[in-house]
Amino acid sequence: MANILIADDDTHIVELISLYLQNEGFEIVLADNGKAALSAIEAGGIDLAILDIMMPLMDGWDVCKEIRKRELDIPLLMLTAKGESTHRVKGFQLGTDDYLTKPFDALELVLRVKALLKRYRIAASQIVQLGGIVLNRRTYKVIRGDEELTLPLKEFELLFKLASHPGQIFTREQLIVSIWGMDYNGDDRTVDVHIKRLRERFAEDGQHFSIETARSLGYRLVVAGQ
Repeated sequence: MANILIADDDTHIVELISLYLQNEGFEIVLADNGKAALSAIEAGGIDLAILDIMMPLMDGWDVCKEIRKRELDIPLLMLTAKGESTHRVKGFQLGTDDYLTKPFDALELVLRVKALLKRYRIAASQIVQLGGIVLNRRTYKVIRGDEELTLPLKEFELLFKLASHPGQIFTREQLIVSIWGMDYNGDDRTVDVHIKRLRERFAEDGQHFSIETARSLGYRLVVAGQ
């Protein structure tokens, strides 16, 4: 079963989350400050991290930033007592995968943890299914029924990135770094252009998936029926 890091200095919150996750069979690792959380993640063996934003020594924002800067590819679920949309935007821009505002339903947290772990397992498999469409990153082919499609490389990578994490919002900046690389000097609106091309290319495949615009944030792919 997966190892979950809970980084929060509120003992009551930690006890509650630990109880619910342990009841689901997860192994728990604890950290009561940001530096300890980052050290635990760097040491390896952590499958998902739950990070409180307001922590001593290093806050959740900085921990998230360091994790993504060091290319430590684990799902991150952020917790905060503040529900302003600006905090959600900042979290997604720094690379968090999901976001919960305190007070939260512990059962909802468990469901979100399971969903994030599932997304990351799909991404690691190199094969993603969108209804009746299959994306194979080993061959860079798209299989639609009996038809085999070959997309331009960046379009395929962009579609695969979104499809590997269905429902997750990615900012333009995150997509630029992931698909075009840290050294890309062009306009981040190139993401919009490629999204437009993908929407046009798969305009008749709404029964399989759709690419939605998350206002003020970025884009997410939604699989039909999910």
